[in-house]
Amino acid sequence: MGSPGGERVTAAVMIIGDEILSGRTQDTNLRDIARYLGVLGIDLAEARTVPDVHEEIVAALNALRGRYDYVITTGGIGPTHDDITADAVAAAFGVELEEHPEIMAMMRARWGDDLNAARRRMARVPVGGVLVKNPVQGPPGFMIGNVFVLAGVPTIMRGMLEDVGPRLRGGMVTIARTLRVEGSGEGTIAAPLEAVAKAHPEMSLGSYPFFNPEGFGSNLVLRSRNADELARAVADLTAALAAAGIEAVREVVEG
Repeated sequence: MGSPGGERVTAAVMIIGDEILSGRTQDTNLRDIARYLGVLGIDLAEARTVPDVHEEIVAALNALRGRYDYVITTGGIGPTHDDITADAVAAAFGVELEEHPEIMAMMRARWGDDLNAARRRMARVPVGGVLVKNPVQGPPGFMIGNVFVLAGVPTIMRGMLEDVGPRLRGGMVTIARTLRVEGSGEGTIAAPLEAVAKAHPEMSLGSYPFFNPEGFGSNLVLRSRNADELARAVADLTAALAAAGIEAVREVVEG
């Protein structure tokens, strides 16, 4: 999915939960969302992790939703007292919360009239919100404005993403190529890399050193939306490395 003219489309992720910040739970949602958005040509430009504190969620959400095309939040939409994401999102948009009739119908189909206060918390959606399907288990997420509110449980979050994708305006997909330099440190490759970066200012060039039992070196990753420009940059970098006496260079094919 690409957008007309190939303009940049951006997104931010907001991970909500004290359990992430304490280290009790390891987050994998950021990785999965970044990969999903990348396929759609959407740049994940920022990620924040915030605690289960109402004011901090509201402040972070308002900052992110005004800066990027989309914001995806994960966590805090369960039945317990510290699941306050829906409350904070409603506050950020200046609207009330309501028990969504579709979610209430789903719950009644599952539990009958045994809908205690905890279960009803999961039916609350900001006024104007639209549901995001949950194909795994439990109630759906929701979207309001440019914000998508998803579950924190990774399997459920990934299921919800499938309903988010068709609602997003994709950009041009970024292409990446990697040159692996073996036996040379970053100090040696810095000058050739800087020269090529200056010659191709619209591109992203990164150096990622590695150390293993077989030796050391760096993976030089070049990224661009323009395949021809990327090819020229790869050729220029290969030549610049060779001119600096660095010949142990090979391209790594991803996948």
